[in-house]
Amino acid sequence: MSPFKPTILTLLGWLIASVVVAADRPNIVWIIIDDMSANLSCYGEETVETPHLDALAESGLRFSKAFVTAPVCSTNRSAFITGMYQTTIGSHQHRSGRGELKIHLPDGVRPIPEMFQEAGYHTAITGWPNKGRDSGGKTDYNFEWDRGMYDDPDWGKRSPGQPFFAQIHLPGGKHRGGNIEQSRQFAQRMKELFGESVDPAKVTLPPYYPDHPVLREDWAAYLDSVKLTDKFVGDIVARLRSEGDLENTVVVFMTDHGISHARGKQFLYEEGIHVPLIIAGPGIESGKVRDDLVEHIDIAALSLGLAEIDVPDYMQAKDILSDEYEPRTEIYSARDRCDETVEHMRCVRTQEFKYIRNFLPNRPHMQPNRYKDQKSIVVALRSLFEAKKLTEVQARIFQPKRPEEELYDLRNDPFEIRNLADDPEYQQRLLSMRAKLDTWIEESGDRGRESETMYDSDMAVYVNSQRRSPDQIDVLKRNIALMKRWQSRSK
Repeated sequence: MSPFKPTILTLLGWLIASVVVAADRPNIVWIIIDDMSANLSCYGEETVETPHLDALAESGLRFSKAFVTAPVCSTNRSAFITGMYQTTIGSHQHRSGRGELKIHLPDGVRPIPEMFQEAGYHTAITGWPNKGRDSGGKTDYNFEWDRGMYDDPDWGKRSPGQPFFAQIHLPGGKHRGGNIEQSRQFAQRMKELFGESVDPAKVTLPPYYPDHPVLREDWAAYLDSVKLTDKFVGDIVARLRSEGDLENTVVVFMTDHGISHARGKQFLYEEGIHVPLIIAGPGIESGKVRDDLVEHIDIAALSLGLAEIDVPDYMQAKDILSDEYEPRTEIYSARDRCDETVEHMRCVRTQEFKYIRNFLPNRPHMQPNRYKDQKSIVVALRSLFEAKKLTEVQARIFQPKRPEEELYDLRNDPFEIRNLADDPEYQQRLLSMRAKLDTWIEESGDRGRESETMYDSDMAVYVNSQRRSPDQIDVLKRNIALMKRWQSRSK
């Protein structure tokens, strides 16, 4: 038995000391947006204005080249809450571990809210516009975790003088809905709120999408969602100011991945992985733009650093605000299973080039997936493809096969249209990028694809969900059967 047995008074003393130490540290607020790329006016978007986010960027630090490590919510959230690649910790399959089989973090790896709690911080998670008074915060993690790592939905319920770490979730791009009728209803809501909505005729679509009324209306509604998000960010900042917390609060604005579209969310093109990142608050240089490459997981390390909490040695995230930080020469991102659709893709991106490896090239880019296939934009695109009304570039995502490797010169081809993997002039570049990815896969401990047992366990939950209609269940069953046929052929 230990010669020292702590008493209640001793433990209380430790707690008070922890709070006293923490009281001199800044509050940390993460504002996390769903389904939104860097379509802010401070990033060059001209169709809508985002004055609150522009002001945040002007008072702080804006990153022009921030990238998620996974282009879908649960896998990326699993990564940034731990500061680890989702492929390293086994949480890389979207919404996996929901069935009989569970995913547990490797020994020693912990979500950072636990570290904030231990340092004396009040930890909160909430949605908005719940305004911190109710729950609604998104905890879509692909591993088993202790719900006690969050103290309360409302940071206002902390002890006097106690700093707080808060995650605030906003629907972002999800405001526009999944079908054209929902987009139109949202546009009407924007007219009532702002006096106007984005005119679809003023939208500029990327060249890999056709100029089609459904896509224009959807993109206009998406830009309206950007404008609404900006308003909510202004409301959050206003609450912090009114309660006297703003001057001692570092605000981190980020999104969980890019816009939900055919080449965006779930995929490794720039539309899916390039995201905005703005940091403002005490100790943050104001009015500066950084153009170095940063990964989404780095937000975990920099947040710990701001709170003067030691960054664990195991953590793959880097404190990009540290004086000792050495900028990354490349970033990595991965796409794996999304719902019932089995996939396996990896990419490495430098300042100038991106290399994508498709480990399942004999499957189309747009594999059947109930979540995406029900969207009006995908329905319209598939209809145009079947009618042979898409250009060669626009039709690529529906072709039955893909190249095993893709290489893009991002400075001369920012929309990733011309694949240089077979171009003799770029073979040395291809070999270099291929080697970078191979090294990262090996050194990061990329766990690749999960077993079919895990897939079966998770899909049983999907199919048997009471939220699904019989038609939705039929679609899921057909897609699951197709995934299994394809898998059997690849063995």
